[in-house]
Amino acid sequence: MKNRISLFLMLMLVAGVSQADLKIGFVNVAKVLEKAPQAAKAKSRLETEFKPRDTALVSQQKEIKSLEDRLSRDAAVMGEEERRRLEKDIVDKKRDAMRAQQEFSEDFNMRRNEELGNLQKRIVEAVRALAKEESFDLLLTDGVIYANDDIDVTSRVQQKLETFQ
Repeated sequence: MKNRISLFLMLMLVAGVSQADLKIGFVNVAKVLEKAPQAAKAKSRLETEFKPRDTALVSQQKEIKSLEDRLSRDAAVMGEEERRRLEKDIVDKKRDAMRAQQEFSEDFNMRRNEELGNLQKRIVEAVRALAKEESFDLLLTDGVIYANDDIDVTSRVQQKLETFQ
């Protein structure tokens, strides 16, 4: 991507096109992502979707802690068989909890990435729509070291994105 932009700018310079003939803008995509109304909705959807599983994981951890407390408190007065059964139960529950936590993390990351991908597509649509409406020759995003406020169109992209809800 950087090579294409560099090539484009170099070709413009070689062709003798002055900056006054070009309409160039800059979009801070990270800022757009942060303030996009769709981002808040996606976060809310994820929280709603994963809240029951998170609650179940917390409950599992509390149960394990309770069994461990019982073992440490009552081990001296328990029979050998009861103590072994309790230790095995704790190990089994820890294994199940670790597996459930790993599945939760994988599922959550996959859904978060889906939501982020959808939002990024919307942002690209908003940037393209703005570029066409305002006749930009070039809109830059990542990899820009400096952009004058006069060419920063981030707020206009955010406004355009609000219409895509």
